[in-house]
Amino acid sequence: MNSLVQNKSIRFILSKLKESFVDLLPIILVIGLFQIFIIRKPLPHLDEILVGTVMVVIGLSMFVQGLEMALFPIGENMAQSLTRKGNLVWLLLFAFLLGFSTTIAEPALIAISGKAAEIAARGGLLPQEQSALNSYALGLRLTVAVSVGTAILIGVLRILLGWPIHVLIISGYIIVMIITPFAPKEIIGIAYDAGGVTTSTITVPLVTALGVGLATIIRGRNPLLDGFGLIAFASLLPMMFVMIYGIMVFGI
Repeated sequence: MNSLVQNKSIRFILSKLKESFVDLLPIILVIGLFQIFIIRKPLPHLDEILVGTVMVVIGLSMFVQGLEMALFPIGENMAQSLTRKGNLVWLLLFAFLLGFSTTIAEPALIAISGKAAEIAARGGLLPQEQSALNSYALGLRLTVAVSVGTAILIGVLRILLGWPIHVLIISGYIIVMIITPFAPKEIIGIAYDAGGVTTSTITVPLVTALGVGLATIIRGRNPLLDGFGLIAFASLLPMMFVMIYGIMVFGI
């Protein structure tokens, strides 16, 4: 019995590793082909690169399995439990805090906020003081986190009330285009990049699970049609909020 369980476990692990390797194979092929036919130079530290690639495959397989075992069920169960309670306030509060908390701790956002503060100081927009840099970076992080929380809240309302997603998305981008000419030119690039930062490895599975869980339990909603689209709001609203933040900090 023990040997049978061990064989099944080994086959399961090998299948997950194979799936991860297949997912990474296009990247490996592109880099390899360009290295061989375009750059035509040997890769430095090839042994380290191979070891790192193996570690990436193992890490990716473990991460994907962790998403399937933990984050997706957590998001769906929370959404279904809050919906069954019938308390809209708690559901909307959970949606906002979910978006806020997963974004404020996002490493990519922390890095970009710090780098944006340094560049703003070099350009003479901020005093060359660490306190000023920290304050600007923290303000930028909080702005993006609040915008993502608001975006998830709006996305949940869309699912509950049946609002058409295309109308909201198109309207959102129209607002972005209206705000852009009035925003300081130094903040526009950061604002447009802020939307991509929000699509993190933690935010995406939890928010997607939240939307699918809501659409599954609410009568008249289709998980395929109504359960997705929350990430689109999470990428859209940071552009608006960061440009408004730039107007408040630097002026028009």
